[in-house]
Amino acid sequence: MRTDVVSEPGLPEHPNEDFASVALPAFGQGGCLVVLDGVTPPRTGTGCLHSVPWFTARLGGALTELTVSCPDLTLPEVLSRAIARTAAAHASTCDLSHPRTPQATVAMARWSGQGAEYLVLSDSVLLLESPEGVVTPVLDDRLARLPRASLATDALIDAEIRNKEGGFFTAAADPAVAGRAVTGSVPRREVRALAALTDGAARWVEKFGEGDWTRCVKLLREEGARALVRRVRALEEADREERRFLGRSKTHDDATAVFVQC
Repeated sequence: MRTDVVSEPGLPEHPNEDFASVALPAFGQGGCLVVLDGVTPPRTGTGCLHSVPWFTARLGGALTELTVSCPDLTLPEVLSRAIARTAAAHASTCDLSHPRTPQATVAMARWSGQGAEYLVLSDSVLLLESPEGVVTPVLDDRLARLPRASLATDALIDAEIRNKEGGFFTAAADPAVAGRAVTGSVPRREVRALAALTDGAARWVEKFGEGDWTRCVKLLREEGARALVRRVRALEEADREERRFLGRSKTHDDATAVFVQC
């Protein structure tokens, strides 16, 4: 088993809102990975006393623990319980009904000697590589499919499409959102490696077009997760003024990459 994990804030002076973990339980053959991308809130507030890093640490920790300790639970059940546990930790002090209550995207996988399960919610990416080198991306593309006009203002997003039918979904305070995730499973013999990326690391493919997902996994395997993030940072700097690729997006985003050769 080989694992490689890198998580880097977009700016050194800002806290990293991503979360990443890889766990290898003591029993049997298998493990799990969890990657979260915390949603940066607007300056107008969230109705919550806690920061996004507090939320992603709580939710990510619960996801990791439940995925390992409760193998009989499906991944949607794990996500539902983890959201409920995290919400209970601050329901008495915070307005969890606020549309910008702390929230995150989710990419997670669990594998055993028999199979590999996966779950993706919102725009983090999970990649499955077969023994023949075929890479299958698992994507929740609801946000990407929305008309760009729908994303004009934070207020419009909050009122009409955030965690609403016809819009997109993130892990916030409602456990029922677990039922909206993209999920599936494959036989264990069909997976030799897995990778998970927050959108800050996935920019190498999705924004800059430096390669496809197959080349991305090849880069992770041969040069490592840190090399991917360094390449993204160089591309961001080169586009800082022209904004040919980044458009209205912030120049640097938190970037997390996890690679597991199992």
